Amino acid sequence: MISSSARRHAARSYAALTWCLFAFAIGGCSGEQGPPRHQLSGKVVFNGTPVGFGMIYFQPDAQGGNSGPQGFATIRNGAFDTSQEGQGTVGGPMIVRITGFESEPPKNLSETEPGPKPLFAEYQTKADLPKQDGNQDFDVPASAADGPAAPPPAMPAGP
Repeated sequence: MISSSARRHAARSYAALTWCLFAFAIGGCSGEQGPPRHQLSGKVVFNGTPVGFGMIYFQPDAQGGNSGPQGFATIRNGAFDTSQEGQGTVGGPMIVRITGFESEPPKNLSETEPGPKPLFAEYQTKADLPKQDGNQDFDVPASAADGPAAPPPAMPAGP
């Protein structure tokens, strides 16, 4: 015969297990939350020349009816790929922000040393990105150099 305390313990364990299974089922199995992201790659040129180093950010354009998490990628030698160094986009209308520098900063750059020379002020444009993996090139016009200098490059924190 099972004691009443053993029955209470079993009932609590069953309830806890049921709650955990329910929470797992709602949360899904993929570990990813939010809308699906799509990988994007492409080229970035400034005044016809590949951007040596920089960052490109893809912010969903709320005024264009889009929402979701921001995507980003590192620009190296005029190319970016969110699947290599970054986070994919949700696609759709985006505000795209681009920073560009002549070269990548040295790995051991101190806070007192000057970093690489900015090519232009942070450039902003709009684009309607595919809601699937794809390619998109960006051409930063020469007039972007007339604005204030872009801040030194900062690498986003990893996942």
